[in-house]
Amino acid sequence: MSNDQRPKVGIGVMIFKDGKVLVCKRKGAHGQGQYAWPGGHLEYMESIVECAKRETREEAGIEIENVRFLRLMNLKEYAPKHYVDIAMIADWKSGEPQVLEPEKCEFWGWYDPCEIPQPRFGALDTYLDALETGNNFYDV
Repeated sequence: MSNDQRPKVGIGVMIFKDGKVLVCKRKGAHGQGQYAWPGGHLEYMESIVECAKRETREEAGIEIENVRFLRLMNLKEYAPKHYVDIAMIADWKSGEPQVLEPEKCEFWGWYDPCEIPQPRFGALDTYLDALETGNNFYDV
């Protein structure tokens, strides 16, 4: 099995500010046109919390705090890509969202969690479900 056939670890971050969550409209091959949270790949020897903070800074230019675990998912929806997807939840700390990776994101917006536009990135609804039900494991 080559390294290309091994699952990667992805981190996503559902960020709350004044009861709303931060969402971008994705561009590029992975999830084109879908709405998603900030997130990306866990780097070698990086903590999960630091990954969540780094990806949020790199993608949206904001700082977050109170980063905590939400759910774990075996994500195969975008085959041949395969991810162990770790969902985190956090609170906005400072800064205004900016599109810092224009090849990956059209715009950032704060949305009521019940009114996030469609289409949504494959794993996004599992964050909302985990938040509502407490179910923190999805093996699909």
